[in-house]
Amino acid sequence: MSTRRPVTVEPPDDQGGRLVHIHEQPVGRAYGLWDMIVLLHRAGLDMREEDEIATSDLIDWSGAGPYEWEP
Repeated sequence: MSTRRPVTVEPPDDQGGRLVHIHEQPVGRAYGLWDMIVLLHRAGLDMREEDEIATSDLIDWSGAGPYEWEP
């Protein structure tokens, strides 16, 4: 049985942003890992380091990894 990760980050768009969903609800657009820290903090997820976000099992990086932000 597969479990869905609570955070999904869509592939980079043509402006270098990535739409972020938490529990399938859009919460904003990130343009880098710092933006991810802010969006996750607003949602109550306490991740303060970029490396923690990049390697978290809670995040599904769709179509591109955590260090890929260009279209």
